[in-house]
This record gives sequence, structure tokens and C-alpha cells, in this order.
Amino acid sequence: MADLRSMEQLIQQVTTKALDATVGVIVGAAQGSGVVVSEDGLILTAGHVIGKPGREVTVILNDGSRVKGVTLGTDRSIDSGAIQITTPGKYKHLPVRSSSNLKDGEWVLVMGHAGGIVKDRRPALRLGRVLANSRDVIATDATLVGGDSGGPLLDIQGNVIGINSRIGNRITANLHVPSTQYLDNLDRLRNSEVWGRLGGTQPYLGVRCDTERQEVVVTRVTPGSPADQAGIQEGDQILRFNNREIDSFDNLKLMVNQYSPGDRISVRIRRSSGNVITLEVELTDRRQLDRE
Repeated sequence: MADLRSMEQLIQQVTTKALDATVGVIVGAAQGSGVVVSEDGLILTAGHVIGKPGREVTVILNDGSRVKGVTLGTDRSIDSGAIQITTPGKYKHLPVRSSSNLKDGEWVLVMGHAGGIVKDRRPALRLGRVLANSRDVIATDATLVGGDSGGPLLDIQGNVIGINSRIGNRITANLHVPSTQYLDNLDRLRNSEVWGRLGGTQPYLGVRCDTERQEVVVTRVTPGSPADQAGIQEGDQILRFNNREIDSFDNLKLMVNQYSPGDRISVRIRRSSGNVITLEVELTDRRQLDRE
């Protein structure tokens, strides 16, 4: 009983700080949750809550006041996302702890606007335990319902260790984006970069390269492919893919797989003549080509 009472007191202390930093977000017709992690108003949330960069956001603070924000970047493959509050001010926030050392069975807390944002109702707090922890996802038995998406997963000391992402098939098995993914990619999120492949798609560029050479030189362009339509030619050396340096054909394939069909990508190439130009390629789905 003494241990339970000690935990109760600790949770009560954490709750006050967590409530101050947990916010509601309205993006278009969609609602969700988020958590402020810096004094200048950086919010971590779920990728499916923000949709894409540059969208106007209404952020509802714990006291009911509303401030403005804008959506930033997202990694679609793991559902991470970020928002920047644009209304000047100093905002109450929570620290972010790396989730890499989370242990199965560790006690955790989740917060969010369960069921949607309701006037004069604070976010709900629920207690649970870690079921599994990996690089790309944390599973807990802490209950999630619609509206919780984007809210914080906290350790018992009140540090952000993840972001609520998906409701599991069972109410006792829910999924969260690990905080380590946000810490490792914070610059990309702040720079409004969009990356990561949507599930069930096969992004396709349509080139083959000489694997025997150190440079990434195109040896074949598939007719009708995105590369062909963009003007990439045999003999072109691919230098950068969406402003990221390419140093091998394997690296190029890995880069393509980080995006989704329909994404427009800038490709920096050096022609056999020595001229360096930038082309825009719209990736397609390999499965669509197979059907055709």
C-alpha cells in the first residue's frame, strides 16, 4: 500500500505539469492532441493529425485559450509530426526523454482529448504499462480512443517518451511513436520535410545504375517511367535526391523507398557533357505499371 500511495502522489504531481503542456489541435475539420516540448511552442503530434506541412492550426491550451500555429514536417512511415505555435509567447512544456531504454512492464501515462475536444473539459489521463518497445513503435496497454492521437506518452516522472498514434485491435494493445524518432529527426521536422513511405505502396523511379562504378551513373532508363518523363538520360550521374547526397545505387534505392507515389522529388544530376542541372520527378507506384 505504501508503494501504491507513493506512486499516486507522484502521478498527481506529474499530472499538473502534463496538463499544462498537453494541447488540443484543430487542423481543418480534423481534431487531435499534441504536447508542447519547448518554450517557443514546438508541438509534437501524430503525422495523420497534421496531414502535410504549411496548414493553419488552432491550438487550444489547457486554460481554454486559443493560439495560432502551423504544421511542420512528418515521417509518414511511422506517423510522426510537428506543429509550431506562431502566436508569440512563452509556453509551458515538458522535457523529452529518449525511449530507447524503455523496459517491458515499465509504468507509463497517456494524455489526450479522448473522444474529441470538449469545451471546459481537460485532457484525460490514463495509466498503463509498456508491452513492447522497438525503434519504430512502442506498444502499451494504456487505453486510447479517438481524439487521443498526437497526445503524449509519458514516463512516471512526466517526461515525453512517445506520441499516441494508433488504437490497437484490442483496447489493451495501443501504439505510440517513440520519442527517439522525434529526437533523431527534429531538424527535418522543423524544416517541414515530408518523408517516409505510406504502407502498401511501392514508390518507383525507373532507373538502373552501374554498380561497378563509385559514381551513381544511369545505365538504363525505363521507357514511360517517372525518370523518363522527367528527362533523366543514360549517362547521367545522380548527385542528390531531394537535397540528400547520393553515394551509391543502393543508397538511391533506399532514398526512393522513403517516399510515396505522387511525391515530387528534385533530382540533381551531372550530364555526360559536365553540365549540372536539377530535374523534378513525380514518383509513381510500381504496381500501377504492372497493371498497365
